[in-house]
Amino acid sequence: MPTPDFILSLRAAVGHELLWLSGVTAVVLRPSAAGGRDVLMVRRADNGAWTPVTGIIDPGEQPAVAAAREVLEEADVVAEPEALVRIHAEPPISYPNGDRSQYLDHTFRFRYVSGEPFPADGENTEARWYHEDRLPIMSAEMRARVGAALAPGDVCAFDRA
Repeated sequence: MPTPDFILSLRAAVGHELLWLSGVTAVVLRPSAAGGRDVLMVRRADNGAWTPVTGIIDPGEQPAVAAAREVLEEADVVAEPEALVRIHAEPPISYPNGDRSQYLDHTFRFRYVSGEPFPADGENTEARWYHEDRLPIMSAEMRARVGAALAPGDVCAFDRA
């Protein structure tokens, strides 16, 4: 999905100035036939990185609802939120066009309900299940998000500094 309309409107007013945005990560899990759990992963079309499903929360949208929407839009999978497992302010990032953003990410653990993953909306080139012990190479930040969802219990991790 392209840049949300509300962000385009903000950019028209503020140009490339830093935008503080709320984001979501949905770590979708299902029982694995090999024992343990499988994790839904997508390969981003823009940079080729493997990540769980991520997205931007629309104005007024509940974070868990946004995450479920993103899973359906990006991977054609229906999943239900189980727990908020991590909240983390990302460092500012700059895009090639000069836009600057900073995200407050809300990572949720989701339970798989139905659907066979595929790159449904063009944001990703692949969507597939990986066993929790054989995850693809990903950034340290994405490993932290997946790790929080795989951790036992329903405690939300957060930074104190």
